[in-house]
Amino acid sequence: MKSIQYASLLFVLVFITSCTPQLNYFTRDLYNDYSWTTEEMKKIQFYLSQDIYLERHHGGEYSDIKDGSIKIESGSKVEKVIIKEGTPGVVVFSPKKDRYAVSFDDNPENYLLFGPNPKAKGRYVLLAKKWMKNSGIITYGNKEYRTSSRSAYAALMVDIRKARKTDYTKSTASGRTIDN
Repeated sequence: MKSIQYASLLFVLVFITSCTPQLNYFTRDLYNDYSWTTEEMKKIQFYLSQDIYLERHHGGEYSDIKDGSIKIESGSKVEKVIIKEGTPGVVVFSPKKDRYAVSFDDNPENYLLFGPNPKAKGRYVLLAKKWMKNSGIITYGNKEYRTSSRSAYAALMVDIRKARKTDYTKSTASGRTIDN
């Protein structure tokens, strides 16, 4: 009875692990090995390797005119965008060679730029307009946001399932005789 339970458990584990993605970093070497076009890149499902937090602050005074009087309010507004590790994304365009705009949102205007970084073993990592000591300036949805410098190593990942295909050719020699 126990052996049936162990066999069932083993079967379930093998089934579960065969269905889960085999995520690997998307690297310059991988890209160079297959030389995909931008159109082919748009067919690849990408995933994010770690969380990215974007933040945008608005401050200032606002005025409202009501019943002939002016009301002035001061305050601030904070916009946050969180893109979690493992979020699926797709390439929407390539602004230049080795750079890809990847959208993790239903709106294709909301994208982040990724490119290979030799310091990160050629992985395609998050690109910023400018990286400073503790943060970077990122354009997302035509707005500028700040992100932590930890996001500099957020990378693209892909599901790679290697299939082994071997083509065999078989022929049988018919033999050869001396002609008289």
